[in-house]
Amino acid sequence: MNNSIKVLVVEDESKLARFMELELEHEGYKVAIAEDGKEAIDKYFAEEPDVVLLDLMLPQLNGIEVCRRIRKESADVPIIMITAKGETMDKIAGLDSGADDYMTKPFAVEELFARIRAALRRRTDKAEENNNNILTLKNLTIDLARHTVKFDNNDIELTKREFELLVYLVQNKNIVISREQILNKVWGYDYIGETNVVDVYIRYLRTKIDDKYGVKLLHTIRGVGYFAKDED
Repeated sequence: MNNSIKVLVVEDESKLARFMELELEHEGYKVAIAEDGKEAIDKYFAEEPDVVLLDLMLPQLNGIEVCRRIRKESADVPIIMITAKGETMDKIAGLDSGADDYMTKPFAVEELFARIRAALRRRTDKAEENNNNILTLKNLTIDLARHTVKFDNNDIELTKREFELLVYLVQNKNIVISREQILNKVWGYDYIGETNVVDVYIRYLRTKIDDKYGVKLLHTIRGVGYFAKDED
């Protein structure tokens, strides 16, 4: 059952809105109804739905404007436009305004359910992908996709090599990694240069993180290697 998933149906044809409400509730969804664009905005913020089924032609505000306003506040809620208009330009306008999918009336209710399930799966997959791109070490946050590092909300500027070294340590936090392992991973197996380069870059990171913020995240085990500590 889908009784924890809330759907906002934005539809000015009362009979169709009621039909969709009954079918969705029978499928196990919670349902809220809005009959014009202004009510849709109000209901969206009041109900915080998991999915929005949005008609294009609405009183007060049209579906394009409703979609744009919702997108300003929420990038991830699935929005499926449902309309009597099936022309290509209308579909493009709907998708360009931020809709995730587009259905043309009349439609089979089974297809609607399938579109909802697919939209929810995409949102879940995207959330998992974003989570996989974030590494944390106490107050330190590394965004692998954006190539950024923050301590609390403070940006930390790192060189490419410093970033790669920090990522490797945090990915293996609380595990001691030898200089040789770090050299192979961060500088490459064919690296030819000073063997103390790891020590130098660890000092760079400590200056920018540990020393600057008064913490002790990067640790040394003499004669063995280094590790990032996430435990008290």
